[in-house]
Amino acid sequence: MKLILNLLRIIVGVLFIFSGLIKANDPLGLSYKMEEFFEVLHMTFFSPYSLAFSVIMNAFEIIAGVAVLIGYRMRIFSVLLLMLITFFTFLTAYALFSGTIRECGCFGDCIKLSAVETFWKDVILLVMILVIFFYRKRIQPLFKGTGIVLLLATILSFGIQWYTLKHLPFIDCLPYKAGNNIPEKMKLPPGATPDVYEMMFIYEKNGQKKEFTVDNYPWSDSTWKFVDRKDKLVKKGNAEPAIKDFILTDLDGVNQTQAILTATKPVYLFLVQNVENAGSGWDAKMKALQQKWKDQQVVIYGVSASSKDALAAFKQQHGLEFPFVQMDGVAIKTAGRSNPCLILLDKGTIKGKWHYNDIP
Repeated sequence: MKLILNLLRIIVGVLFIFSGLIKANDPLGLSYKMEEFFEVLHMTFFSPYSLAFSVIMNAFEIIAGVAVLIGYRMRIFSVLLLMLITFFTFLTAYALFSGTIRECGCFGDCIKLSAVETFWKDVILLVMILVIFFYRKRIQPLFKGTGIVLLLATILSFGIQWYTLKHLPFIDCLPYKAGNNIPEKMKLPPGATPDVYEMMFIYEKNGQKKEFTVDNYPWSDSTWKFVDRKDKLVKKGNAEPAIKDFILTDLDGVNQTQAILTATKPVYLFLVQNVENAGSGWDAKMKALQQKWKDQQVVIYGVSASSKDALAAFKQQHGLEFPFVQMDGVAIKTAGRSNPCLILLDKGTIKGKWHYNDIP
């Protein structure tokens, strides 16, 4: 039994450390996934604290993994691990059986698992942690000074996340990483089949709502009142583009995507997902870059999901003169893990990406 117990400790400990380190590389990514869960579970009052939850959870995974490996206070950590894996199993079961969330983000964006794979991974982990929990009294510290090791693990787990939040992830696992060509990433993989959707119209009559297709909707019957239109998935494809929502429109709604991706000069995209929550300290660097734009050496576009009025106030506040275009907020958060974030393009290829603290 001792051999089996030690083997389970190694597996559980290494998996938790590995999972925690991957997500600590990009704590903002997990916070966005948490917000998705909060919305689905109708718990949006937790959303403002999603980043704090993300940092704490990532740190705890690393700390708990180290504790299991070195046998530090297993009576406490076995209980905490069991509570955590039970919670994870509930979430992944909900994601799988509800169908509302496609990926749980358990290994961040670097290793993507389907809802089925994630659920069974957590079930297996639950079984292993149950064994550790029931035999926790047999587990003794491997050596003296395990408390110091755990303290170092705690400092490391929070330190990594502090660095990535002040700069950018050490490893960029997103489709917008440096070196990727955006137009190429917007294409389906060779031989892939796309999702097939059917346009549905929702009409209401006598208090009852009914869905119609484009072929049979009651356009000539005035007793039916139009309510909404939606796209219904008819046939699930076997793949999707890595980048599927890179659409840039000017403030009048005109699509500028192709013009920006095919520009002959270097193009800087200054991503500001939400101008109200934008970080500070970048003004002087952006004004220096703006001077190059004035000298017609480069092209600069601000990219935001904020409203036209909010952008006008933001530009005036920071002395920005270059034009802004709009893009979906989720796409901006995917492209850059800071607010603001600067991206350099050369004919659609990403040549550089910088946190606002590191703008060159």
